[in-house]
Amino acid sequence: MTLRSQNGTTNTSYTEFLLLSFPGLQESSYLLAIPFFSLFVFIVTANSVLIYTVRAEASLHSPMYLLIALLFAVNICGTATIFPQLLLSLLFHASHISLTGCLVQMFFLYFTTVLDCNILLMMALDRYVAICHPLRYPDIMTHRLLMFLTSASMVRSLSVVGPVVILASRVRFCRSNVISHFACEHMALMRLSCSDISVNKKVGMAMRCIDLIVDLSFLLASYSKIIHTALKISSGNARHKAFHTCGTHLIIIFIGYSSRLSSSIVFRVAKSASEDVHNLISAIYLLFPWAVHPIIYGVRTKEIKDYLLKRCKRRRPPLRQHL
Repeated sequence: MTLRSQNGTTNTSYTEFLLLSFPGLQESSYLLAIPFFSLFVFIVTANSVLIYTVRAEASLHSPMYLLIALLFAVNICGTATIFPQLLLSLLFHASHISLTGCLVQMFFLYFTTVLDCNILLMMALDRYVAICHPLRYPDIMTHRLLMFLTSASMVRSLSVVGPVVILASRVRFCRSNVISHFACEHMALMRLSCSDISVNKKVGMAMRCIDLIVDLSFLLASYSKIIHTALKISSGNARHKAFHTCGTHLIIIFIGYSSRLSSSIVFRVAKSASEDVHNLISAIYLLFPWAVHPIIYGVRTKEIKDYLLKRCKRRRPPLRQHL
């Protein structure tokens, strides 16, 4: 699309872009496709197996496990948003994408990221009711409430991500049509702008503050109350189970928020670092949580681990007895 300025000069606002992941490694980029494809297969397979586990085992149909399964489903959706374009970029050096396609990818990328955080908030609420109000738990944490909270989380994610994407769609891009990134991240696209993006930066920072400050404060306050209540439980087994379950959720929270926070810090401090370094950091902060979620829940959640071990024993062929 071509625009003409007041002084008669012609400025180009690009509507087609090239996603150029790891620009400093273009000669060997096809080699990077192997580990990334392996990671893609692992994330989809591991999360799908645990979703099936929760669905197949009737004892896992409680709100806590349904929320865990929802987290796995969001992991798969986020993976599907990034990996097809990433693998095309690595195999063919550059992947064409329209401005509309770029904005759609940006929306779903951040939508799944924010929805991840909202699911962690719902898990904190679930554990708070289960430990602090155990007798009322079946009456409060019903499937109806779970449906309402899930819908509210999706609306909240939409309200957080929507303004960022809408503002990005109004920016004029004339610096270049090459996005030196493996995905249409907000700042990667904004670097190509030639118009005022101060509002975009402020809105983006406000959304990040909501994510890192408001949500994290709520999570820390909730689990502080949960731990304080768990310490008063007289039964040793019940107290151990409460700490074990909450410990698993806290590990997930630590991984998710620490990766996001470290990514933000590195992007602002290490401005002189190469594009490849920044892209690698982005890949870690986006993909690492999706890969470790099924490992952590599969190893630390007894009910899920017992079901998987039971299924493995059923598939193992019986040893032949020799006379």
